[in-house]
Amino acid sequence: MAASPVLAADALFSLLMPLTQVLIGVLVLAAVVVSVHRLIQRGPTRMGGAMLLIGGALVCVAVLSYLVQTF
Repeated sequence: MAASPVLAADALFSLLMPLTQVLIGVLVLAAVVVSVHRLIQRGPTRMGGAMLLIGGALVCVAVLSYLVQTF
């Protein structure tokens, strides 16, 4: 009896999935650090709009992460 190649592919994808999530998390963290640094250099006048933008980006990342994990 031969094993199904689909099961092997699913197992490989399951092993790689946490690695991709870590990579995405590191890239998002780097982007947030760079944007916060630039925001601090600009001063407090643009803080309100920038905080709304960062909050919206975090909500989008959380929703996308949830959708990827459920499918």
